Amino acid sequence: MSFIYSKLTTFINLINDEFHKSFLFTTIFSILAFIEDQWVNSFFKGLYPSENFLSFLKKSNILKNHIFNPLIVLIVFAAFLALSLSPISYSLTVTLIIAFLFFFIGAAVLPRFFLNDMKSILTFKRKDIYSIGFCLILVSIVFFFISIASVGGIPILKPSIRYLLKPAFTMPVFLIIPGTCILASVYLKDFQDKTITRSQVRFRFLILLIIDVGLLLTLGYRTPLLAALLMLIIIAYYGNIIAVWEVVLGGLIGVGAIIGIGYFRSIHELTISKAIDPFYTLKSRADFTLHVLNLLDVIGGNFGTTHGQMLASSIPGSELGPRMMVGKLISWRTEVTVTPTLIGQMVADFGKVGVAVEMCLLGFILGIGFKIMQKTKDYFYIGLYSLILTYAILGVETGILDIQVLFYFAVAIFIYFTIILKSVFN
Repeated sequence: MSFIYSKLTTFINLINDEFHKSFLFTTIFSILAFIEDQWVNSFFKGLYPSENFLSFLKKSNILKNHIFNPLIVLIVFAAFLALSLSPISYSLTVTLIIAFLFFFIGAAVLPRFFLNDMKSILTFKRKDIYSIGFCLILVSIVFFFISIASVGGIPILKPSIRYLLKPAFTMPVFLIIPGTCILASVYLKDFQDKTITRSQVRFRFLILLIIDVGLLLTLGYRTPLLAALLMLIIIAYYGNIIAVWEVVLGGLIGVGAIIGIGYFRSIHELTISKAIDPFYTLKSRADFTLHVLNLLDVIGGNFGTTHGQMLASSIPGSELGPRMMVGKLISWRTEVTVTPTLIGQMVADFGKVGVAVEMCLLGFILGIGFKIMQKTKDYFYIGLYSLILTYAILGVETGILDIQVLFYFAVAIFIYFTIILKSVFN
């Protein structure tokens, strides 16, 4: 495995070096360096509130140290349930209790028995990690322009053409999320090594966010945009790059984006009128998603119905994608995607038993990742944890079903379990 990794990173480093030597990229980075210098030394930067702004927030130990504990997934899930306009069934209540209980065991109990020393941690070279992140962003930008050309317009300006976007072209665009995660983590390392200042790393995070917003908002996608924002906030939070009040503000902006984008999209698509309360779109979305989950819980029962077919449908080339399969299962429309929440796939595939096992595993992955990150403070593990926690939080509504997201979790599982095995056998 190390041989494959070595050859792969050598090739990626070569691509990275060649692009950085090109006139185009030399010019771009020179301009960005100039803007960064002006930003760092700007008079107006002094007008921005200091870290001690709203200092009462720092007095809370939870806000200061534990906002992004793995258990935030349960808090977000509970809040999502509370948004529903309709009550949930008794059977689903039992399923949710099982889900919450086993996630808690996986996230808060099981990690205590592993990695109580950090002698077996894997380390990665900065240059290798940077090159991977740079190439991922490069690929996403190329496919962004291909996606725009394929539909002959800009989806954010003409929402109707968003449904013409081809997954084969848009999926590579979403590689900007892990690419951003990796580059942000590398800039965090530079900050930790005192190669760059706090102002410089904050500027670079801002540039990454602007690039993400530019690409993803243009295509009319909301969830990947929220993923980019949330992921950067988590990395910056654990890297001591942003203050607690900025985290709270970022969270409010994220919620506002969910409501705002959904509201204006619904108005443009004539599904609601301007007289409707903007919060109604959020409540109705939660209500519909939980109605779907109620049906999936009935279908799945105790041991499931599809027995892995829904998870397998995430593989490219499947006749129906996982969210289209949800539509088929509940006898709705198969030509549209239906979000099943975090446990929808679990209960449909393997029932309440599957929910217990898979939620425990998900909790353990996040819990062990959180433990490694807290003990090592290593830039790579901060980035990796931020990436998987981001998709676990967003998966509360959408589910963890996209092939690229499943791949991110697979990478995390491989790395974490390799560390655990090394610690056991050393």
